[in-house]
Amino acid sequence: MTPPESTAVALELAELRRTMEVGFTEQRGQLALLVQRGDQTDKTLDDHEKRLDAIERNRWPLPAIAAVTGVGALVVSVWQALGRG
Repeated sequence: MTPPESTAVALELAELRRTMEVGFTEQRGQLALLVQRGDQTDKTLDDHEKRLDAIERNRWPLPAIAAVTGVGALVVSVWQALGRG
């Protein structure tokens, strides 16, 4: 190889290295964006889970009240059917 050819190869290798570095930098940026979006999604899911838990906790008395009311209505109906009312 003559010196000009080795210089050309060195320049091409430097250009290739620069291109690869730019590509890797872009990929790192895209991956960082995906990680950030994933973190935001995790926070949103956690928030929704907390809200759902709060709704479920506040709703538990409704079936119990309905059951007690039903039993009370049954007792009153039986009482009246037996002629005690």
